[in-house]
Order: sequence, then C-alpha cells, then structure tokens
Amino acid sequence: MSAQTPGRAVGTAARARPAGYLARHSTLRQLQVFEAVARLGSFTRAAEELFLAQPTVSMQLKKLTDTIGLPLLEQVGIRIQLTDTGREVYAACQEVLGALANLEMKLADIKGLKRGYLRLAVITSAKYLAPHLLGRFCRLYPGVEVSLKVTNRERLLERIASHGDDLYILGQPPQGLEVEAYPLIPNPLVVMAARSHPLVNVANIPLKRLLEEPFIMREPGSGTRDALLRLFETKGLPAPVARMEFGSNEAIKQAIVAGLGISVLSLHSLVLEGTSGPIAILDVQGFPIQRHWYVVYPKGRKPSVVAQAFLEFVKQEGRHIAENLDKEMEKIRRLRSAKPRKREKPLAKDN
Repeated sequence: MSAQTPGRAVGTAARARPAGYLARHSTLRQLQVFEAVARLGSFTRAAEELFLAQPTVSMQLKKLTDTIGLPLLEQVGIRIQLTDTGREVYAACQEVLGALANLEMKLADIKGLKRGYLRLAVITSAKYLAPHLLGRFCRLYPGVEVSLKVTNRERLLERIASHGDDLYILGQPPQGLEVEAYPLIPNPLVVMAARSHPLVNVANIPLKRLLEEPFIMREPGSGTRDALLRLFETKGLPAPVARMEFGSNEAIKQAIVAGLGISVLSLHSLVLEGTSGPIAILDVQGFPIQRHWYVVYPKGRKPSVVAQAFLEFVKQEGRHIAENLDKEMEKIRRLRSAKPRKREKPLAKDN
C-alpha cells in the first residue's frame, strides 16, 4: 500500500490498473477540473473559474479519483491538500493541458491566425499599466482571449509558486522563487500631495522634512512601501510613521486629495488625472526613486505560444512607454523650472 500524506483521504483506493487504462477511462474535462481544484485549493473557486456548478466539479473529480484508484486530495482541517498521488497527477495535468494549449495556438498560426488564451496576473499598483498593454496586444491579435488578475504582492507570489498564470507583472523580482525576469519599463516613485499643500512648488525639499508630514502608505509588504523605507534607512533617517494604510493606490489618491497627508506612489498611478490635476508632485531630495516593472514566469516552464508573443510585444511596447515616460518627466522638470520657486517658511518651533 502506498503511503499517503496524513489526513482524511477524499476517495477510496482500488487495485492497480493496467497500462492504458487512464487514457481509455479519464477525460480531458476531468483533468482540467482537477488541475483547477489543485491549483486554487478550492472547489468553489475552481467552479467559478471553469464556469461550472460546484456539484459538477465534485462529480468530475470523483470520477477521476475512481479511475486513478488512489485518493488525490485530502481534507486537513478546513483546507484541501494534495496527496502524494495527487501531486503526481497535478504535474501530469499541467503538462497535458499545456501541450494541448500550445497545439491549439500552433494550429491557429498555421491557419494564419493568432489564437489562444493568456492568463496574466499583476500586482495592484500595475493595474494602470496592464490594461494599456493588453488593449494594444488584443488589437494586434484579436483572436486571443485574455484573463487579468489584479492582486497584492503576497497573493501574487502564491500564484507564481503554484503556476497559476502564464505571466506576471510586479515591481521587483521575487526572492526565494526561481523565475525568469525581464525588466519592462521604468516605474519611478514620486512624492505626491494635494495641489493646495504648502510644500507644492517648494524647491529641493530635504527628505528629513517629510517626517513632519502625515504619511499615507500602502499595506506592509508592498514593494512601494519597502522602497520608501529603504530610502530613509540609507539616509540614516527614522522610518516615517503611517497615519493611514490602504491596499490600493486609488484609495490613497482620494486621501491625498482630501488633505489627509502625503504619499509615495508610482508616477504611472497619475495616468488618468495627469500631473497638473488635483494631485501635485513634490520636489524632494532623493526622488524619484528609480524602479522598473518586471514581467516574470517560473524558471523551467516554457511559455505558451501566446505568452511568448506577449513577452515579445511588451519588450517592444516597453521601449515606447519608457520614451513617453522620459518626455513626461522632462515636462515636469520644465514646469518646475518655469514656475517661481519658493522656500518653505520655517515653523515657529524651529530654531
């Protein structure tokens, strides 16, 4: 009897099957359902992704378990985990489904079309960039279907580890995960304040001065927040204290406009408002913090035909975006130099 991971097994064991049994008695739909349940760790989420009723997911999984003859999943508390057999079947499912997806796209290429499916996951702060890239990509390849998942860094790293998507866009390559990473475009971080803030148009603001302002920050673990804290640390300054924390840039921008404090965000987050709207960019020493967006995928996993096409596309598109970004930064510098600059009046408590 094969040893299984401790826990309550889901399914019943049966005698070994002769070679070729799986090919005759399992179906691609069963493999697809099992792959989704294993990857997502949830019957409900798998049903939502596959647009199936949850009882259908359970039924398909039971049929595959009966065909395999060994339990694939086990219930440990409230969590579903893969057994040793389940891990082997999951790896095989990824290979089979990946090969079929590539075959479908290659056949479409032979017909002179670019068809297929692209699953893209991006960090929350890249949600302004991703739709722009996908919009242009889909205009080039109208036969391609895309799925975009926007999530925080912690959840994105989980998706990378579980191979949940084809490609990922984030602010810095993950540590501890074997990935291929390509720098996409510059992602400068700037200090933002309400247009009416007294520091607007003040020249060359010392970094230390920001410690006197209420800070609005992204949640702990955010790449933007980590970059800000590293800057203060390298300058020998104490870390700024967060007056408020939000999980989205939109919420932070609303708080800035309301006069609740200042923040450090990607310049890309002003794509809709522009740099002359209700949010101003402060001229602070050490800024902008120069960073890049990266597109990554797990090392050792060959990208699908569509994923490879998207990779080549974003490399080209990234150069165009970088050029436009340089023009925007130059425009900001010209506006600053053209306006009469002022020095901040010292506070009464200062010496």
